[in-house]
Amino acid sequence: MPQKISCDQVKSGMYILKFGGSWFDHPFWRAKFLIETEDDVMRVRESGVPYVMIDEKRGIPADEPPRIISAPPLRHQRSNNAIPSKKAVRGSELKGDETRVAEYRRATALVSRSKTRIAGVFDEALSGSAIDIEAVASIVDEIRQSVAHSPQALLGVTRLKNKDDYTYLHSISVCMLMVTVAQHLEMNHSDIRDLGLAGLLHDIGKLSIADHILNKPGQLTDEEFDNVRGHPEQGYRLLSRTPDISETALDVCRHHHEKVDGTGYPFSLNSNSISFAARLGAICDVFDALTSNRAYKQAWTPEKAICEMWGWNGHFDSEILFHFMQALGIFPPGMLIRLSSNRLAIVLEQKPWRRGAHALIFYSVTESMFLKPKAVMISKNYDCETVVSAEDPDDWGFSDWQGLRERLAPGVVVLTAMEGADL
Repeated sequence: MPQKISCDQVKSGMYILKFGGSWFDHPFWRAKFLIETEDDVMRVRESGVPYVMIDEKRGIPADEPPRIISAPPLRHQRSNNAIPSKKAVRGSELKGDETRVAEYRRATALVSRSKTRIAGVFDEALSGSAIDIEAVASIVDEIRQSVAHSPQALLGVTRLKNKDDYTYLHSISVCMLMVTVAQHLEMNHSDIRDLGLAGLLHDIGKLSIADHILNKPGQLTDEEFDNVRGHPEQGYRLLSRTPDISETALDVCRHHHEKVDGTGYPFSLNSNSISFAARLGAICDVFDALTSNRAYKQAWTPEKAICEMWGWNGHFDSEILFHFMQALGIFPPGMLIRLSSNRLAIVLEQKPWRRGAHALIFYSVTESMFLKPKAVMISKNYDCETVVSAEDPDDWGFSDWQGLRERLAPGVVVLTAMEGADL
């Protein structure tokens, strides 16, 4: 049923039918669509349009809590060269929106169940009881199945955290991220489950830290910081009470704050002493923390988080971080990448009107020549280009990489092999 609401009532999960006022006043290229992210919400609220019409059958009504849906990119398929009719396109879009809402509802239910169960497990551990491994493993199995079906919906739900349930939802998020990467790497079922369980239990030591420290909006004192830095060892001791706990869970809990350059804690391990599981755990832990609202900071977008993390030399294992990017389909803007078509491209900045990551193709590896720049979608889950590797511009003779990036602005220049030789 259509309903008229004000801009400040708009929430993620609503289906927009119409904007009030002139179409010049709103920031979207189409009027009918599903609000999918907090960025979309803010753009509507800041647009200044007098009102918004929503459809409560296709999205949530005004009196329901907000929903975040990180929608997968639209799949472009053609059975022939004919241009689809407007009716067919509109029907396809509506079906896609309905599917995303259904996936989000399933993900929301899973996270709610998992949060309740993991809170019970953590409370028992804090009281001195051994952890019920089967209960934790059943949560991991449900998350693994959800990741295989709809990882973006689950990622969107777990980004909605408040200070009261942050540790529980952060644990679920890290579990989900580790499972996602493990599945991307085509690891066996046992290893995927092991990594998921480690992700779910990695921050259990924070239960021993007072809430006023964890949620402090200002800078921590030296004593408070030392308290926080002690949580890996606290968690390790809690987990060690369980006789059949996996070595991977103990390892990730104890070492997920170690850095490959040896500046991490609690042991300042060098890269050779940090396991794959702990390196992956460190990446997933930081990514979820950066993309979550906390008392002391606002959430970053996934794109900004990845961009910053890629630039922190010595913090993460760069090879595993790249696998993480591939698994999530998120890459730093400006990165030089090699695609499955054996062409080089530059990752483009994410734009509101684009669904999914895009890159600008400009060079053919097989023909050793520059191409007319062309923007393409990059994803492993859809019928489009996939990212094979990150490349060093110097390896390809792009000595003035910054200058080349500027010249390759979409639609600005077409490079020939001769022109490229002068760059």
